[in-house]
Amino acid sequence: MTTPQDLLFVVLDVRADRPVERGDLSLALAGAELLDLLGAGVIELREDLIVPTSGHLTGDQLLDEAAGALVREEPYESVADWLWRRGDGLAATYTDALEPGGSGLRQLFRRAEPTDSAERRQAAERWAVREPVLTGLAAELGIGEPGAKSAEDGPEDDRVALVLATVGEALTELEAVRQRRRIEEDAFDNVWRAP
Repeated sequence: MTTPQDLLFVVLDVRADRPVERGDLSLALAGAELLDLLGAGVIELREDLIVPTSGHLTGDQLLDEAAGALVREEPYESVADWLWRRGDGLAATYTDALEPGGSGLRQLFRRAEPTDSAERRQAAERWAVREPVLTGLAAELGIGEPGAKSAEDGPEDDRVALVLATVGEALTELEAVRQRRRIEEDAFDNVWRAP
């Protein structure tokens, strides 16, 4: 694993503006998978549609599962649709998969200190050099210094920028749903409290 795993370590190790919700992390992980599949040449993007280009395996179990979940016939799936479909419960999938390796990522939502590992150091190195994909995904989750730029001031690849923007839009949509639910719950509670 690369980007999804590294993103999990960044969530653990770098201070966020607000706690990262599991749903938010799941959407960002689905975006990270797409970007790794794009980088591996397993998919290409035609406008905002994900088009599988090869059936070769990446060597990473979860990334290969993601590749196997691609829609392989027209009409192809949009990036936004992929994020919602693949992202459903993906944070739990990644933390469960990494736990046997001793990475300590199950502690993610308990806020305990995970153990050190080569994978964690790799993520820290990517973060230290402000790698555009990792910092872009983290920024969408509210992680990192406000206004911080990567070494290259963001992704130069329009395809990467498209995926990052779509992750941001999905996160905004998810937060709007949460706010609407809170308002509805508060209104319902007020009805029952009224004399």
